[in-house]
Amino acid sequence: MTGLTKLDRSMKRKHGSGGFGIEILYPGLALNDGDSGIGAIGRIDQAHITPGAVVRMHPHRDDEILTYVRRGRMLHRDSVGHAEEISSRRLMLMNAGHTFQHEETILAEDGGLEALQIFVRPRERDLEPIVQFHEFETALSENEWRLIAGPSEDAPLAFRAAAWVHDNRLDAGCEATLPPVPTKPAMRLLYVFGGRASVAGMILTSGESIVLDAEDDRVEAEEDTDLVLFTTDPSAAVFTGGMFSGNILRA
Repeated sequence: MTGLTKLDRSMKRKHGSGGFGIEILYPGLALNDGDSGIGAIGRIDQAHITPGAVVRMHPHRDDEILTYVRRGRMLHRDSVGHAEEISSRRLMLMNAGHTFQHEETILAEDGGLEALQIFVRPRERDLEPIVQFHEFETALSENEWRLIAGPSEDAPLAFRAAAWVHDNRLDAGCEATLPPVPTKPAMRLLYVFGGRASVAGMILTSGESIVLDAEDDRVEAEEDTDLVLFTTDPSAAVFTGGMFSGNILRA
């Protein structure tokens, strides 16, 4: 293990009011390298939205946006003609490209929506807008890593970037070794969506994460814990001017 940086919730920015609230993580801000992201990982929002709330039609440009739902359902509409329901089993990746808009309506469900909106940087600007959907067999991957999205056509959802996202529901008292890195060089960010886990003696609770640059780290769940693992190639080409995924520190 060559390096660990913990990102606690105090490093996040909060946005929203009423029934709409998000905690925004710019993972690169803690690394002091002049970039608010890490490679292709631009921004991670953890959202809590009440039933019936509507996020009105709004634009994206040069963002790859993975909607990762853990509770609730929403109706997605967009400028390329989709009207689709998204849930914890049916996930969505919006490859916004040069021109894209979408709207989200939170459907009636106890407790509303809990989700991550993950903003990944594309390899280049002005790509064609595409929207992808994938229905997984189960909402949770119990005690094993599951690939959600990656840069190849073999991934359930395809990024146009050197980025991979895995998830794992780790039962209390269980340990897991991180999956092999799909690229070298690699940097990783392990995010606790909910629960409590430890990595190399560091405790992570809901909404916290840790930046890793090793491939053999182990994580232990102190209670049932939902984990999301991000991997990126920091040497790969990325466009850092995306509307939401871009580097907020750029001149």
